[in-house]
Amino acid sequence: MEATIARKQPPTRTVRDETAAAAPSKAALRAGYAMSALVVLFLVFDSVGKFVAPPPVVEGTTALGYEVGHLLPLGAVLLACTLLYAVPRTAVLGAVLLTGYLGGAVATHFRVGDPLPSHTLFPVYMGVLAWGGLWLREPRLRALLPLRRRP
Repeated sequence: MEATIARKQPPTRTVRDETAAAAPSKAALRAGYAMSALVVLFLVFDSVGKFVAPPPVVEGTTALGYEVGHLLPLGAVLLACTLLYAVPRTAVLGAVLLTGYLGGAVATHFRVGDPLPSHTLFPVYMGVLAWGGLWLREPRLRALLPLRRRP
């Protein structure tokens, strides 16, 4: 006769369990919304500047190698991505699209030789702030990208 040893199977985890385990605290939610609000306010201000086209914006845009006619499309794309980021249901899509837009800004500033910490990396700072704010307030993202090792 052979003796069988019953092995205890680990419980299966569902996506709902992961989301519940990654639920943010009230402090994390407040910090996430504050970070996201800073990003949204700055990017809306930037996109409105492209629509209004005051002389400093026009000068800055032409110094980066873009034509004045590019202001409106750039502002529209930025505003659309920012609005997607601001709506909780589409925030992850908005963050992905903003990452692409901000990556183009980094490449543009790098191409013209702008100072690295202040001009070239500023879009990176905005992207980190955007993703950090989203990570703090979005349980699904916290479950997908946990910073702690799962038990």
